[in-house]
Amino acid sequence: MKQVYLTAFLAFVIFISNVKSQNPEWVNYTNGDRITALAEEGDYLWVGTTGGLVKIEKETGNPTFYNKANSDLPDNYISVLAADGHGNKWIGTYKGLVKFDGTNWIIYDKTNSGLPNNEVNSIIIDKDNNKWIGTRDGLTKFDDMNWNIYNTSNSGLNGNQISSIIIDENNNKWIGTNGDGLLKFDGKSWINYDISNSDLPDNYINTIAIDGNSNKWIGTDSGLTKFDGTNWITYDTLNSGLPDNWVHAITIDVSGNIWIGTYRGGLTKYDGTNWITYNKSNSGLPDNNVRNITIDSSGNLWIGIRISTGNDSLAKFDGLNWIIYSKNNSGFSVYYIKALTIDKDGNLWIGYDGGGLVKFDGTNWINYNWPNSGIPSNSIRSITIDNNNNKWIGTTYRGLAKFDDINWTNYNTSNSGLHHDSVLTITIDKYGNKWLGNSSGLTVFREGGVILDVKSEQEPVAKDLTFSKTFPNPFQYTTNIEYTLPKAGNVAIKIYALQGQLLRDLYSGSIDAGMHIATWDGRTDTGSEAPNGVYMYRIQFEGQAIIGKMVVVR
Repeated sequence: MKQVYLTAFLAFVIFISNVKSQNPEWVNYTNGDRITALAEEGDYLWVGTTGGLVKIEKETGNPTFYNKANSDLPDNYISVLAADGHGNKWIGTYKGLVKFDGTNWIIYDKTNSGLPNNEVNSIIIDKDNNKWIGTRDGLTKFDDMNWNIYNTSNSGLNGNQISSIIIDENNNKWIGTNGDGLLKFDGKSWINYDISNSDLPDNYINTIAIDGNSNKWIGTDSGLTKFDGTNWITYDTLNSGLPDNWVHAITIDVSGNIWIGTYRGGLTKYDGTNWITYNKSNSGLPDNNVRNITIDSSGNLWIGIRISTGNDSLAKFDGLNWIIYSKNNSGFSVYYIKALTIDKDGNLWIGYDGGGLVKFDGTNWINYNWPNSGIPSNSIRSITIDNNNNKWIGTTYRGLAKFDDINWTNYNTSNSGLHHDSVLTITIDKYGNKWLGNSSGLTVFREGGVILDVKSEQEPVAKDLTFSKTFPNPFQYTTNIEYTLPKAGNVAIKIYALQGQLLRDLYSGSIDAGMHIATWDGRTDTGSEAPNGVYMYRIQFEGQAIIGKMVVVR
């Protein structure tokens, strides 16, 4: 087994350093010591740290750094990363969710979106491009326009501290909590599994993965559990080759092998019969505390490792060779990786706990943080990629962010229907609804209107199209228009200048009955920012119309 170290100069947060060597140039804008998240996107790996975001070119190892100093990242602490199918990176921080399209940053937090809490712990994107975001105030579903929040007061959630979300082939949501077990939500009914009513070994769920046979693999503080829908099998240090019971990360490769990251035992591969463990003593792993795992399109494993001396490392493992990126031997500087994901282009996205968001394309590292980008926070908890390659980022205390590689859209409790600003986990269902888990419950969000499999019988039904509020108003970057439909039907939402010119065709399509939130980013149909002034919105629904005013103050 061969271990390869990449060497380059390490630059710190107060200056930029460009070094010419055998490796391509390294550019570093921040100094983070902990890897918090990983995401792959084509030729790039995105690394989240507590010091910002790093984009790594996988072929050469060249990094690009993003942090608060050189980008619009609102926080250097990245909790989670997800890359969608359209080049957007979604970055979770403790100051909201960030969407980064490679150029523009959009920050979602409590002040400008429906994000219920700015602390984003997890993000997952479903096949319909919905972002499911876990925060400290429950689960949120975000469809790029509308937010739906699920928490203990309005749903079957028995705990608001959501740690992980995943969606199976039948569009069921599987939700892990910190202390309240595992939940299944089919769009109508909630089923709770915990130590009192099932063979789940622990109520603290750290991670969930689903294999090709629909088995759920659940990482807990008391071992690895397999659940086929009926039977529970728990693997621990006493009955299997699992080296440690504290399971932090689970990833399944194309061959069906289960890759398991543990707190003290290193990295383990399980093929259904045999267990192989890679640790500090027998491999290139620099330490045994494996926090994150993701697999790129070439089958390479990207691993976030917590070093006992205080600095995290990023490892690439192709089954034979190890490449180690660390603070001491390369331009990649990390601190507490919270999320890793790979976007549709193969770029790795990394969310840092305090370091912002990093994109790594295999050669270059790009760090997105606050204030060098539109990301609302450097504390990122979750990242998920939607079908359009938008990145949905859950943050700590700064809400949810959407990033399309150019523009950032930030949602928080002040500017949207988000219930809590800490988004701990995100997943997206087949309708494009984003399910957001936070410490106060669950939120669902979808641009144009949330689409659920079934309608809640408890949902109040209005007799007419009704308007609730516009918030914030006046606004600087983003405002939300809240309205209620008496039944499902076609809706058209348009933005006009006071003189009557149409500026933005915000939405046109069919929406279900119930309360919805339409988000306007203050831009025209051409993408230019609307100048300061008064604007009008018009909501049209089956012969009814609502007209109101909004004020832009930049």
